[in-house]
Amino acid sequence: MNAVVFAYHDVGLRCLKVLLARGVRVSLVVSHEDSPGENIWFGSVAQLCREAGITCITPSDPKSPQLLAQVQAVQPDFIFSFYYRHMLPQEILSTPKHGAFNMHGSLLPKYRGRVPINWAVLHGETETGATLHEMTVKPDAGAIVGQTSVPILPDDTAHEVFAKVVVAAEQTLWSVLPAMLSGRTPRLPNDLAAGSYFGGRKPEDGRIDWRRTGREVHNLVRAVAPPYPGAFEEIAGDKITVTRTRLVAPAAHPALQKAHGMQDKFFEGGKLYARCGDGNFLQILGIQINDQDASLNNYLKYMAS
Repeated sequence: MNAVVFAYHDVGLRCLKVLLARGVRVSLVVSHEDSPGENIWFGSVAQLCREAGITCITPSDPKSPQLLAQVQAVQPDFIFSFYYRHMLPQEILSTPKHGAFNMHGSLLPKYRGRVPINWAVLHGETETGATLHEMTVKPDAGAIVGQTSVPILPDDTAHEVFAKVVVAAEQTLWSVLPAMLSGRTPRLPNDLAAGSYFGGRKPEDGRIDWRRTGREVHNLVRAVAPPYPGAFEEIAGDKITVTRTRLVAPAAHPALQKAHGMQDKFFEGGKLYARCGDGNFLQILGIQINDQDASLNNYLKYMAS
């Protein structure tokens, strides 16, 4: 079977490796140029293509006639999209003989749209996963081919969950490919009415509002912790990014309340704590000052300001 693959990031890299391991002939890979302003912490699809001798192109416009002509010239049996950042036009989706399929980082129909892992962590979900689904012009709306779930632990960051979802994507594709290649692709309902859709996030969305509940602030920190832009506040003209927190057990609250009254942030027993809007406490485990790692003791001068 012959495929055109749209791929980027770790999901693109691992799923492309799965196709090759299953004997799929990948005639063309469409990827992205790495952005100079982006934190490139993930693997390179382009590098794998160079090593494997696969043609890899990085067009800026997925709707260009030139790209359509290149895809049509390959006469693919399948099109796969693995973490490719653009929607594909109907003309491309209609090209393959056996369909076009996308790997999405959630358990569809939940968390359709952009950055699904970050949204799942922000909302305190206890599980997410990867879903391979048929592509349509509407995002993440096609029939479900396969899914694999992973747990989200209470202190997991979105980066840690992303690593689990990469493995879930690999497992999902590995499991369903034999059926797909033999003409028996599963197509299960994707009930959009039972799901949810979310857009992208901006760095400013990571601004901390300590008036929120302890759990809400904790989930924000986890959802945008590095290598994502981070949960932050500004004090005395400096950007303070909180990179890691932990919810404090209720049993500790009376002692902290008694010792520190209504202080917003304080040290107790060598540990840094913050009081949130619901009266619950977070232990702050890591900070950056102006995007540089810093000791928690460096927070002292801001607490005194």
